[in-house]
Amino acid sequence: MFARSRRLISSGPPAPALRFDASSALGVRDPEALRRAVAGGLRSVAAELRVEALAGRMCPAQLDDGCVAIFALPEHVGSDLADELARRVRAQGYTLATPQRYALDASLLLSVARGQFDPRAHAPDKVEPRQAGLRESGAGSERARTALASVFQEIVEWGVRHRASDIHLNVHWSRAESEVRFTIAGRYVEPERFRRLPTRTLADMLAVAWMDIQGGNGVVFDPQVEQQGRLCRHVDGRPVVLRWASLAADQGPSVCLRLLERDSLASRHGLERLGYLPGQVAAMERAMCCEGGTIVFAGTVGSGKSTTLACLVSNIPPHRKIITIEDPVEYLIPGAIQNTVARDTGKQAGEGMYAAKLRALKRAAMNDVLLGEIRDPESGRAFVDLAGSGVSLYTTVHAPSAWLACERLASEAVGIPRDFLATPGILKLVVYQALLPRLCPHCAWPASRLLAGAPGLDGRQRDGAAWRPWLERLRRLYDCDPAALRIRNPQGCPRCRNRQVPELSGCDGRTVAAEYLEPELVPGFLEYVRRGTAAPDAGLLRRHGGRHGAQGAGDAAWRSAMDNAMRKAMDGQIDPREIEARFQSFEIREQLLSLREDTGLRVVA
Repeated sequence: MFARSRRLISSGPPAPALRFDASSALGVRDPEALRRAVAGGLRSVAAELRVEALAGRMCPAQLDDGCVAIFALPEHVGSDLADELARRVRAQGYTLATPQRYALDASLLLSVARGQFDPRAHAPDKVEPRQAGLRESGAGSERARTALASVFQEIVEWGVRHRASDIHLNVHWSRAESEVRFTIAGRYVEPERFRRLPTRTLADMLAVAWMDIQGGNGVVFDPQVEQQGRLCRHVDGRPVVLRWASLAADQGPSVCLRLLERDSLASRHGLERLGYLPGQVAAMERAMCCEGGTIVFAGTVGSGKSTTLACLVSNIPPHRKIITIEDPVEYLIPGAIQNTVARDTGKQAGEGMYAAKLRALKRAAMNDVLLGEIRDPESGRAFVDLAGSGVSLYTTVHAPSAWLACERLASEAVGIPRDFLATPGILKLVVYQALLPRLCPHCAWPASRLLAGAPGLDGRQRDGAAWRPWLERLRRLYDCDPAALRIRNPQGCPRCRNRQVPELSGCDGRTVAAEYLEPELVPGFLEYVRRGTAAPDAGLLRRHGGRHGAQGAGDAAWRSAMDNAMRKAMDGQIDPREIEARFQSFEIREQLLSLREDTGLRVVA
């Protein structure tokens, strides 16, 4: 390809070779920096020089003063190919600009090459949905697809290298520019590097990316239809699966890509490393020691349920046969026979997505089955089939607490019969988990700094007079010393400062806050499940849960996830403001606990 590209631009007479010093190229990181650098018009002359085939790597463009600059990817800005292009520019009678070359990322280079970057334009340029998609044909279309695929790959690589769990591509038809966002450590962030991506470029990029989709509904990307599928990419030599889910929103399609590293071994994660307390780990080990029954992990979207589930299953002894049914496979589990079952949004629930797999499983002589997620009637029927067959079953469900996981399973959305769930031996263990930012141990501030005035997580500034009763409430609720609490340092330190995503400075990853229940060890609980009552009464809780505080009672076997999070806050691991934002206002919690003591109301956290 390199040789062919050189022939494209080497038709003139040879000239003395002049090596360009790549270090003298002007590095441009975002559209605003490019606007400042060129300070005027910018017009691609690739067609005039007949070098359109180079659009994915470099592009010559004329400035307002008539001079031509070369815009290239950083790895190509000082290449022989760029030197040949500079010679071609001079041979065609153009004067090279000063600076002669600019190093751009793929998305910015593409907007220059396609004539979509105007340094003087800031007003929205409405893009109609019918205009989305590639408009070129023939060789031009192929070159455009290559360049757009490069932009998509760059976005994926950035997400993987910054440990994003999701990529969000939000098209806004009414704007000239659209959004590229990432979910990193639970934060929905928009890095400066991908801001102001032209709407047409993003829409066309999605159309190109969909061409590689597997198991998708629809031959082409349709902005006006919900679509799902998966595609594979490689980043730094590692395979990455992207689970595609698009929403046909009023403003334009919103595509969420869940990033799954296929060579990520579940055994790399220990339950203790994830943040589980010793008593919680012991409960899981008790549940796993005998055959039959189900272990259910509950949580909200992005709470790490699948990670914990895979970690747990990877601890099953090698003499047991493990089969997984997932949508898609997320972690490699040593010794497990893993299966991807793709849902098709074009089919109605109940058409038998699991039917063939379940028939095969009946004769597979397995001991343990991981059923990726229970979220619809079909997966609910698979749950009943497998749990009722006597195998050990491991699965996940979206629910706001361990107590309410059974309500979710019995809901109309899933449809598992209550009598089945309440049968002794079906539910061995129900675990609920949430993920909270873990403070950097090197720079976290003492909570007393709040008394000098500080913002809440909602961004609103509060003075010390507002924070003082807040800290006193924590003292009353949890018998804790506010002086032992710590809060996030938003500036961070050399160990944790994140220049790409400043919102993450002051944090050191995330940690689990969990709660669990062993249904058969809670007298009356299965009867509550059978009758459809969400939670037992206060008398039962007093006998088995004790006071809902963060101290005492060993490993907090019966405490809520919120109370266990506060235990970690008292150890300096979590900012209490994060706990309040994730679970419940401390003021409301204090009122509810007081009401519970008076009336017997169950508090579900």
